[in-house]
Amino acid sequence: MDVGRVGIWSAELRYGDAGAARDAAAELESLGYTALWIPGGVGGAVFDDCESLLGATERVPVATGILNLWMHSIQETCDGHARVTAAYPDRFLLGIGVSHAALVDGNEPGRYAKPLAVTRTFLDEIDATTPIVPAHERVLAALGPKMLELARDRSAGAHPYLVPPEHTSFARGVLGAGVLLAPEQHVVLETDPEKARALARASLAIYMTLPNYVNSWRRIGFTDDDVSGAGSDRLVDAIVAWGDEAAIAARVREHFDAGADHVCVQIASDTRMAMPFGAWRRLAPALLG
Repeated sequence: MDVGRVGIWSAELRYGDAGAARDAAAELESLGYTALWIPGGVGGAVFDDCESLLGATERVPVATGILNLWMHSIQETCDGHARVTAAYPDRFLLGIGVSHAALVDGNEPGRYAKPLAVTRTFLDEIDATTPIVPAHERVLAALGPKMLELARDRSAGAHPYLVPPEHTSFARGVLGAGVLLAPEQHVVLETDPEKARALARASLAIYMTLPNYVNSWRRIGFTDDDVSGAGSDRLVDAIVAWGDEAAIAARVREHFDAGADHVCVQIASDTRMAMPFGAWRRLAPALLG
């Protein structure tokens, strides 16, 4: 499967108005973006939502970023993947992830445990279930070295989320050559530093409370001071690219220079679940030219 070079990661495409999401998917394809990524962390009818976007487009692949393995049974996952790929061959990439304790433990405290082992078992079970999800049609959410190794050995590659180019370089070192590396990049189209960082911090607020991300940032050199409170300017500027179109494009190029095969760009805005058409359109010439 070819996801191309620059895709769009968008919660709006899944949780916004369904009709607007289909129209947006068609426009994103026409603008030249090469893949559409949607979240799946809370479970629900994620396969139906992918089918809706695939049906609104002609060529662009759709990927889950990610299917929360705690929220879906093995058989549901295998059947859903089979249904979507039968209808849209070579256009559906199943991103799988272990999510976060804060989300998984909501109705069952203590359920979230041993994420690496649970992910490995999940892969074992979908490999042993009919219809299987072939390794080349799935990727793993991976930040740390052991999960990256699992992504390398058991899937088409890795989809790291909320990472700077320094992590991309680290991930490529673990994955080696020939394995898909598709990091997500938050962006804010705003040149005023105060406004841009305010939008960035609002977007990062929930993630600052999640150990998986905080530990990942520490692993690549950020300090306790950087990850405290709303985050230091150093952290915010590293995780969220802000500025004009050229500045955003430069950050995306940094990921490619660090070893990324594909970068999925997510617009951080203060208009919740409204389609950020303006930003998508403005960025297309800079990112896709």
